[in-house]
Amino acid sequence: MSYEQAFNINGGNKPPQAVDLEESVLGALMLDANALNTAIELLHEEYFYKPEHQVIFRAIHKLFEQNQPVDMMTVTNQLRHSGELEAAGGAYHITELTSHVVSAAHIEYYSRVLSEKYISRELIRISTETITNAYDETTDVVDLLDKTEGRLMDINDKNFKTDFHPIGDLVYAATEQINEASENTDGMAGVPSGFLELDRITAGFHPGTLIILAARPAMGKTAFALSMARNMAIDFKKPVAFFSLEMTGVELAMRLISGEAQIPGDKLKKGELQPYERVQLEQRTQVLNDAKIFIDDTPQLTIYELRAKCRRLKQHHDIQMVFIDYLQLMSAGSDSMNRNGNREQEISTISRQLKALSKELGIPVLAMSQLSRAVETRGGTKKPQLSDLRESGAIEQDADIVMFIYRPEYYNINEDDKGATAGMADILIAKHRSGGVGEVRLRFVSKYARFENPQFVTNEQLANNLMPQNDAFDSAGTPTILVDSKINRQDSFPPQGDMPDEEVPY
Repeated sequence: MSYEQAFNINGGNKPPQAVDLEESVLGALMLDANALNTAIELLHEEYFYKPEHQVIFRAIHKLFEQNQPVDMMTVTNQLRHSGELEAAGGAYHITELTSHVVSAAHIEYYSRVLSEKYISRELIRISTETITNAYDETTDVVDLLDKTEGRLMDINDKNFKTDFHPIGDLVYAATEQINEASENTDGMAGVPSGFLELDRITAGFHPGTLIILAARPAMGKTAFALSMARNMAIDFKKPVAFFSLEMTGVELAMRLISGEAQIPGDKLKKGELQPYERVQLEQRTQVLNDAKIFIDDTPQLTIYELRAKCRRLKQHHDIQMVFIDYLQLMSAGSDSMNRNGNREQEISTISRQLKALSKELGIPVLAMSQLSRAVETRGGTKKPQLSDLRESGAIEQDADIVMFIYRPEYYNINEDDKGATAGMADILIAKHRSGGVGEVRLRFVSKYARFENPQFVTNEQLANNLMPQNDAFDSAGTPTILVDSKINRQDSFPPQGDMPDEEVPY
């Protein structure tokens, strides 16, 4: 039974539809790549009530599947090539659709409305058929009930995500992961950070996990995240995305260059370089040119824009991890603020969406976060705690791993149970949903704005996640044997002038 027949039987009522939203959605898909990435998986051809809109969406979807650009011209050419241009209302109608776009930012909401209208139409159609057949005395009622139930379930299965999986499928998937892990001689099941002790505790950052990296200002959150992104992209050839809502892309690139070339950041900014430093700059930063680090410095980024961009990066570059600097600068969108009414609930929405994004793309997502001032007013060592997470307890709840950066030296603690604290930083793993917690001590080189393993390690040891033998160090942890490493290299080209060795805040 068609929609027209069903609605004629029901007094000729107009079928549920939203043609104006259909036009707005199709126009947005052709104008905005972010809207396309956000909505293409949410929509189905039959959601569109007008037949010509179904034809246009089918052409858009085909272009998307073939990784072709989607715009007014490519859609028109695709329809012309398939012989469906007239069925779509002609080239003028396609052009006209782009003038109906109100705001591509609300594409998910519009898509939801179209799906609801479609479900309503289907329910009316199936119910009308069922009523008509039920009045027919020749109908097998049991068979009618079975068919009706099956058709209603089809609507549910097609339009709502399945939340359950047979245990057999899950056991098989888990066994495959175990087998893959057993084949990794380095014990690394996830994306390695490049920091050996940290990777030993986490076994790398795993797909579908949300990691929160929190600290008070000036502790080095961005420097630590950039150091990990650098290690992943250069040492382990893992493409990563870095979203910076605070610093510009050039500023982040400057920090990466400073750490790689081992030239203080203030000297780079001023351009006051010695000849040997220019050689260092040229030779040591070559690896950055080929590194697959994708930096986005869009300010006031909303969670929906982030999701769309990450989907696109995953599709085109197969990114293996996402970094966000930092969570409190993100927005859940004006609609969310109006609904929730306060910042704490908005942060809760953002953290839940980040967790959902990590599961959807199957990659780890690391979001940096500020800690409250309670750390500063606390006595003793001033080590951060989970209760210090700023603005929302949902951050702790949604996160799979919560890590803090703690620098005893910052609080005038010159020595602790690990030894001298000068130039050292502790990574405190306060929550680890699938593993142990603990503390990892790293070296923090402030003038280069980078974190390092506390010992010198070779590239081979770094790649194989192996620590040097204990006899390479004295009782104080000072290396007695120095070996070369891209991440820990401390040598320099023969100086052609005096080299400054003071600490330069950067």
